[in-house]
Amino acid sequence: DEEEDYMSDLFLKQDVRPGLPMVRRVKEAIQKEEKQKEANEKNRQKSIKEEEKERRDLVLKSALGNENKGFALLQKMGYKSGQALGRSGEGIVEPIPLNIKTGLSGLGHEELKKRKAEEKLENYRQKLHMKKQANEQAADQFRIRFKTKQEERKMEGDLRRSQRACQQLDMQKDIDVPKETWFWIKPEEEDKKDEEDKEDECASSDLSVSEKLHILTAYLREEHFYCIWCGTTYEDSEDLSSNCPGDSAADHD
Repeated sequence: DEEEDYMSDLFLKQDVRPGLPMVRRVKEAIQKEEKQKEANEKNRQKSIKEEEKERRDLVLKSALGNENKGFALLQKMGYKSGQALGRSGEGIVEPIPLNIKTGLSGLGHEELKKRKAEEKLENYRQKLHMKKQANEQAADQFRIRFKTKQEERKMEGDLRRSQRACQQLDMQKDIDVPKETWFWIKPEEEDKKDEEDKEDECASSDLSVSEKLHILTAYLREEHFYCIWCGTTYEDSEDLSSNCPGDSAADHD
């Protein structure tokens, strides 16, 4: 080989920017890979389905000619290419599309599949509806329990106020012993605030809190002419009946 002439025009015209040879090699590799893919695609043997699809698409894309018997009969009846079907041209212009079935499932499979999907969706909606109803029912029950608990606490507080008032009024009449043991609050239980202790206090007999409150309210009205709801001591039973709305908190609301 002859020694390369570094002063020749061929050498001086070459681009010697840094990194350019690497970019050129990458481009050549990409082009070589694309050419190899094209060659592999050409040499690849097509499957029967692919060949059938290509033939079918080719036939569907080509317009019908006079050699087609159906098209020839239409032409004899006055039909022209591109014209809508029908005597007054109200029919279709394009042929009905061909729907090729490629799967192995039998007839009616798609309808069955669609029906099962709808049933599954309906079951899912029913589950959501039942879950929503259950949540709403649980919320209602919680509100009822909470309201009942609040009413019970209020009733217990009214009973304690009635017991204090009863004890004070009885002692003013020099009554040393209550008519019923639970009519008064015991001294050692006076300052108890714990809820469990309050429940034990009210459970000293078989009577419920509401029954005790009703009995004690009636005793205060009959014996002392006192209404716990009004917070007033009346002169006599006639004054109590005419000026007091009733013997319960609901009557005074």
